[in-house]
Amino acid sequence: MAATDFRDYYAILGVSKAASADEIKRAYRKLARQYHPDMNPGDAAAEARFKEVNEAYEVLSDAEKRKKYDQFGQYWKQAGNWAGGANPTDFDGFDFGRYGSFEEFINELLGRFGSPPPSGNRSYGPTSGGFDGFDFGGGGFGGRQATAGMDLESNFTLSLAEAFNGVQKRLSVGDEVIDVRIPRGAKPGTKIRIRGKGQMSPYGSQRGDLYLKIEIRPHTFFKFDGDNLTCTIPIAPDESVLGAMVDVPTPEGAVTVNVPPGVRSGQSLRLKGKGWVTPNGSRTDLLAKVIITSPKNLSATERELYEKVRAQRTFDPRESLRSVTL
Repeated sequence: MAATDFRDYYAILGVSKAASADEIKRAYRKLARQYHPDMNPGDAAAEARFKEVNEAYEVLSDAEKRKKYDQFGQYWKQAGNWAGGANPTDFDGFDFGRYGSFEEFINELLGRFGSPPPSGNRSYGPTSGGFDGFDFGGGGFGGRQATAGMDLESNFTLSLAEAFNGVQKRLSVGDEVIDVRIPRGAKPGTKIRIRGKGQMSPYGSQRGDLYLKIEIRPHTFFKFDGDNLTCTIPIAPDESVLGAMVDVPTPEGAVTVNVPPGVRSGQSLRLKGKGWVTPNGSRTDLLAKVIITSPKNLSATERELYEKVRAQRTFDPRESLRSVTL
């Protein structure tokens, strides 16, 4: 296991490993006020420090999480000293050796589904309502305690079919199992808000919200182009010359499309109302790009006919190139 990313939460809060819950809380509140992004506008380092302090407090303020964190710290320290044989990874029935990194361990401990909130997320934890609860003029905390918890954000991956049709998923959020309904037509970047499933405020009983940011696994045929879908349709040379009726897959089944005579390779045909689902229930378009595909294996009859076409052809596709010079 790669343990180089281990973070010492006690050092982050500036307390000893024997610190009481009250000492941890006092240290957190002091640092949270010092590094709050609203007090340090535009300071990326202060914002990163604030998030680090919040994460440390979230772990150390919970007795069970703190116990597991302390056990992981023992495992991390000893891992480099074990030579040969099986590593004693079992601490009080908990196998830390199954984690590939400290990040994997902490994500599971905090009930995260993916990576922590990106730096652009302006949800700053227990004081997400600005300076609520801080009395900066008096050098301490005012009488009105902040009650809002921290909003959390996590990436959530769906298949294209799940996103198109909508789906219900059962998720674990910490020790809690919840059912989440993803509405029909979710797109990459869509955020699903789950009220009251974020981080608990250290000042009150209110929890923040959990935001699931939708990601969609790449599909073998369909791709997004803004609000529309795109796909690629291969056609034969004779179909490009003479035109053809071809079947084109759509999210809800194949439709027959008229390919006009003389279509160019790379030209797109617009299938109106056959694309993605919009929030109001309507459909965007599907853009089918035509690619002329030459056969690799010809029968004797096909070769003979192609040779006759070549012998009789009057069209020169490279006529415009004759005037090209430096």
